Amino acid sequence: MSVLPLVLLHGWGTHAGVWADVIARLDLGLAVFAPDYPGGEVAGSAAACTIEAAVDELAAIAPERCVVAGWSLGGQLALVWARRHPQQVARVALIASTPCFVSAPDWAHGMATATLAGFAAELAADPAATLRRFLLLETRDDAQARAVARRLDAALSARPPADRDVLARTLDWLRDIDLRAVLPDIRQKVLVLHGDRDRITPPAAGEYLAAHLPQARLVTLSGAAHAPFISYPDAVCKLMTDFCNER
Repeated sequence: MSVLPLVLLHGWGTHAGVWADVIARLDLGLAVFAPDYPGGEVAGSAAACTIEAAVDELAAIAPERCVVAGWSLGGQLALVWARRHPQQVARVALIASTPCFVSAPDWAHGMATATLAGFAAELAADPAATLRRFLLLETRDDAQARAVARRLDAALSARPPADRDVLARTLDWLRDIDLRAVLPDIRQKVLVLHGDRDRITPPAAGEYLAAHLPQARLVTLSGAAHAPFISYPDAVCKLMTDFCNER
């Protein structure tokens, strides 16, 4: 049985270049695809204004059968993809992701709505400063915070950021998505990777995913914040390789 292709989906405010070091370290002997969203052939598509439409367009350009891994918002796309196209998505890996990004009366594991609204207002005025602030929040409290921030910044600086409209649209996705009710519908095996110092998607969000997805396994990475694949690339790549090779 051959190993399936792997699709990597990046998080909000980033691009597919963030996966460069991961791709170099993965020992899979298979094709690895890292599209932007809306990106590649999806970029510029007026239809891809919802997360469902973006997922459908990504599915159309991805391998017929694959493993889908997503970081943060990318993990939410991966879950939507697995539910909408179960014959295509064999397995899912979620890195620092969450079923619901913003807090609610019945959800204490999200970002305050006012904080996210503040990011939206700042984005309209100064996208570069907003992305920089978000990057610092992603690495805050990491055991290697300064080094992780430098590595993440270097990866992101290698390519231009998404345009303001795409950033605003995908920030709206973060505000609006709540996948808690559909998690039992996602029957694929899921690997949940979460840093125990994550300030953006708290560890309890990863625990919730692992508890409510029918076939999920949680691995907590000690000392990692919101970008564990940058903090501990060897450990994450080993976990991903083993997951893709499982029979």
